[in-house]
Amino acid sequence: MAEGPLAGTGVLVTRPRTQATELVEAIEQQGGQAFCFPVMEIVGNEPRVIRENAAAQATPDIVIFISRNAVEHGIRYTEGALIAVIGPATAGAVQAAGRVVDIEPSGGYDSEHLLAEAQLQEVSGKHIRIIRGSQGRELLAEALRARGATVDYLSVYERRLPDVDLDTLAELERRWRKGAINVITVMSVESLSNLIRILPEWCAAQVATTPLVTPSGRVLKETLDRYPASRPALAAGPGADDMVQAIIALHSTDSGTAP
Repeated sequence: MAEGPLAGTGVLVTRPRTQATELVEAIEQQGGQAFCFPVMEIVGNEPRVIRENAAAQATPDIVIFISRNAVEHGIRYTEGALIAVIGPATAGAVQAAGRVVDIEPSGGYDSEHLLAEAQLQEVSGKHIRIIRGSQGRELLAEALRARGATVDYLSVYERRLPDVDLDTLAELERRWRKGAINVITVMSVESLSNLIRILPEWCAAQVATTPLVTPSGRVLKETLDRYPASRPALAAGPGADDMVQAIIALHSTDSGTAP
C-alpha cells in the first residue's frame, strides 16, 4: 500500500500527455495515484508556413514566448531579440534550448505580471513578436500597443480537443464512481472548458463537487462562476512541486490533519 501525505488520493491530471510526466511522478512520489487524462492536444504548425510568416514581419526587438510549447516550436524565430517569458516552465524551456531569458515576471505567472516588468514599460517604437498558439488572450498585445509598440503574432502550434476513446472514458467513470478520483488539476481556462466538454455526463456533474487545484487565478474565478459551491484551490505556481503542495494542503484539510 502506498505511503505518503497523498496515500489513498486519486488525482486527475489534465495536462497534455507529453507535459504531464513531471506532475504525475510528483503525485506518485507523495503516495497519490495519478490518472492521466489529457484534455488538450498540441500540434505544431507547418514549419514552412511559420518561416514565411516570420519573414513577413519586422525584425523584433523583443520576443515574448507564451508557453513552453511556443518555445519548442518557435525558438529559432527570435532573431537576436531580447527574450521574454510568462513563467518558469517557459523560462526553463528557453534555457534548455541554450538561450538566455532577458525578461521574466518577478512574481506571478501571467500576462499581467509580465506587463509589470520594467523592460516592457518604455516600448514606444519597438517591434515585439509574441510567439504563441493559434489563439490566446489579447491582453499582452493590446497593452503593448497602447504603450506605443508594434506587435506581431507568430502562431507556431494549435491546441486541439483530443479524441478520447470510449474505453478510457469508461475507466475514468469507473474510478470516479468508486471514489478513486479525489482531486482535479487544471492549468488553464481552456483546459477546464475542454474537460467539461469531454467528460461523460455523470463525471462532468462531479466537477461541481470535486476539489480542483490550479495555478491560475483565472481558472479559480471561472470554476467559481460555473460552480459557486465548489472549492477550487490556488497553487503557488504551475510547477509540479507547487501543484503537489497545494494538493497535499487540500487533502490535509479534508482529512482533518495538519499539512
